[in-house]
Amino acid sequence: MLGEQFGMIHAHAGLKGAGKLRKLVLRKYVLATLVVALAGCASDSGNRAPVSDLNAQSQASSSSAPTYTVKPGDTLSKIARATGVDENTIKRLNNISNPNLIRVGQTLKLSDKADSAATRVAPVAASGKPDARALDGSSGASSATDAPPSRAADAGTIDWGWPAKGSVIQGFSATSKGIDIGGSVGDPVVASAGGKVMYAGNGVRGLGNLVIIDHGNGFITAYAHNKSLLVKSEQSVKKGAKIAEMGQSDATSPRLHFEVRRQGTPVDPMQYLPPR
Repeated sequence: MLGEQFGMIHAHAGLKGAGKLRKLVLRKYVLATLVVALAGCASDSGNRAPVSDLNAQSQASSSSAPTYTVKPGDTLSKIARATGVDENTIKRLNNISNPNLIRVGQTLKLSDKADSAATRVAPVAASGKPDARALDGSSGASSATDAPPSRAADAGTIDWGWPAKGSVIQGFSATSKGIDIGGSVGDPVVASAGGKVMYAGNGVRGLGNLVIIDHGNGFITAYAHNKSLLVKSEQSVKKGAKIAEMGQSDATSPRLHFEVRRQGTPVDPMQYLPPR
């Protein structure tokens, strides 16, 4: 869904209006369609938005529902207590190797057809004490970069650079559609390559303060969860220019969610960014 909207924005951005009025109407139309479509992505299990809708708070009951949707502040041990499903069972059913890397909005399986008798434990009342493991993923940064992918054949088409200085705390996948780079609130976020700003705002639910840049040659990048935005739509930017400040808008910890789209399709940014 997000890929379709990137393509739609890209197509609209390429049109040359007959005047200021036409450009204004076009911008409003593009923004409106982007917001509506991304809001709908949260319920499209086959093609999720990069960051799931934080308002989707439905969860399974401890006895009958087969899935649980991760909420802000959740940990695996807290989910296990709430659902009555053993923590190790949840990890096995969802192929979780690092419990710190579960994401807000992620749907966790609590049982499967092959294991209808999943081990259950009696739910216990919350003690009120903070859980030791958080969702910020900071302790799992190394697992996101253990096996760097090979360089893409067309990586040299654009002069790429890193959009932030932090470590990668979430790798690319079919669900994430990008990478998350950790850091501190206020850290600079820079344009990964030169181009033209297609969108700058916070109208897309689940992505916080968002910037989208068109780099030409079919490439588009997105920068989400910012604290503040320093550029405006249709503004030209150079590689390395500061476009935002890192934040945690619609995120569980300070981070930059960064995506690269090639002809509207999400690709692994690690195949394009230069080695550090």
